[in-house]
Amino acid sequence: MSASSSTPLDLLGHVVSISGSQASVRLSASDPSDPAGKTRITVGTFLALEAAQSSVVGVITDVVSSGDRTANGELGGQTTARVDLLGEIRKTAVGSGFFQRGITGYPMVGDKVTVLGDAALRIVYDTSGADTINIGQLQQNNSIGAYIKVDEMLTKHFALLGSTGVGKSSGLAVILRQVLQVRPNLRIFLIDPHNEYGPSFRDRALIINPKNLKLPFWLFNFEETVDVFFRGRPGLDEEVEILSHVIPQAKSMFAGSRGDRQSLRKTEAGGGMGFTVDTPVPYRLSDLIHLIDERMGKLENQSNAIRYSRLITRIETVREDPRYAFMFDNANAGGDSIVDVLSQLFRLPPNGKPMTVMQLAGFPSEVVDSVVSVLGRMAFEFALWSDGAVPLLFVCEEAHRYAPGDRSIGFGPTRKAISRIAKEGRKYSVFLGLVTQRPADLDATIISQCSTLFAMRMANDRDQNIIRFAVSDAAASLLAFVPSLGTREVFAFGEGVSLPTRLQFSKLPAEFLPRSESVSSARLDPSRGVDTAFIEAVVDRWRGASMGNSKRKLGERPLQPEKVGA
Repeated sequence: MSASSSTPLDLLGHVVSISGSQASVRLSASDPSDPAGKTRITVGTFLALEAAQSSVVGVITDVVSSGDRTANGELGGQTTARVDLLGEIRKTAVGSGFFQRGITGYPMVGDKVTVLGDAALRIVYDTSGADTINIGQLQQNNSIGAYIKVDEMLTKHFALLGSTGVGKSSGLAVILRQVLQVRPNLRIFLIDPHNEYGPSFRDRALIINPKNLKLPFWLFNFEETVDVFFRGRPGLDEEVEILSHVIPQAKSMFAGSRGDRQSLRKTEAGGGMGFTVDTPVPYRLSDLIHLIDERMGKLENQSNAIRYSRLITRIETVREDPRYAFMFDNANAGGDSIVDVLSQLFRLPPNGKPMTVMQLAGFPSEVVDSVVSVLGRMAFEFALWSDGAVPLLFVCEEAHRYAPGDRSIGFGPTRKAISRIAKEGRKYSVFLGLVTQRPADLDATIISQCSTLFAMRMANDRDQNIIRFAVSDAAASLLAFVPSLGTREVFAFGEGVSLPTRLQFSKLPAEFLPRSESVSSARLDPSRGVDTAFIEAVVDRWRGASMGNSKRKLGERPLQPEKVGA
């Protein structure tokens, strides 16, 4: 029996032409003994083209009839299907078979064509084992699991792409929960722009937000620091130059005040100072302001003092803004706290929670890009200097925002940090997962580094073209099905799957479904309405966010109307 488990009734037609990656099949008339239409075929149907030593696996991408309908409504003439060839099931002496990509033995004109039966589907797709995760069911047969080669997916990066509302967030939650089960030594760091993944991973992850994050300002490199002080706008050249001189001096002053002579690493060539603007060591803002003020006092022409005074005002304004408390509050209380920061962010040790969910809603919008830049850069640097001792998966939701293809928008260091992980991360066991609803706006160089793609419903031609360039020629025609995919349906392409696979993500239990916890997700109780007390509470919280005296601290869940006055 062949690998496709065919019987004569399964015969659909014969090969009429063959090329390197495609074949044309002339379809036989419907079998009258099959009134239920079990052999009914259409685009997307998988076929087996029976060659001498194998069953060549292909998928129908086009069906054309050469005749008109007869009086009773049936098609006359001949019907031809175009089939993309994807791989082959090699026959063995014992009657079973194994699947391999590529084709070593092509069918000939006249060879028979059958529907790929359940047994053959299992040979191709049922790859369950210690190195796979099950993320759903095959669209062709929902009794067959959709298995992903987890190491191939992780170590060569992956991307999940799809329009809003197609089930992208729940699909990512399914993937990551499965990864956590089979790779317990892997750390996962998830950038969560809309605070929606907390419910999905609360049992396995540390949830970080402005309320509990301590990310000292001195961990920011020079470009990130400038971005913070100038509130997301380009820095003025004169002020940036001043900062480039005084920041290394402030670092040296802090190290000297603590007697840390080893850290100073004085060299004559460096004027007695070995720190650079990017060296990740502590310094005090008070020292920084003092140095700027000192330089201002030495000016021969006091008309130039305005740039120094303006820079001091910028620094003090940011420092006193309560929204930036995660950067400045007690930033030097513990001295050099970089070990504690790395331990918290990257779960070292995991203490039962090997994942970090970084909730960004609630951070000042003008500093979010720099925060993501710091996190991505630190993830890579830690992997680099630890020689990849702790494997880490860095997952970035809304990736098009942080790594846009248009170099004139976005924050350059954030794009650079994500790009560095994409290009060099696998050498140091730091891997990348990208999630976006707008792949056409994502840096094409970064997405090209992802060897496994999960494509959900997308109607935009530009988005589809980006994926078309990223997948192999043999799979590109399958993208024609992407606009018609249902909710939770996805096409998986690349190294993580045996073949391009149409599947449906597993349905998560209600308690694990992603749902937004950001302020924008507040819902009113229509039965209660909105009264004055509720409006007063909202205004108090609104004002308090910028005054530092809010009854509700940043990062907490929004008030619901029914709780007002409790």
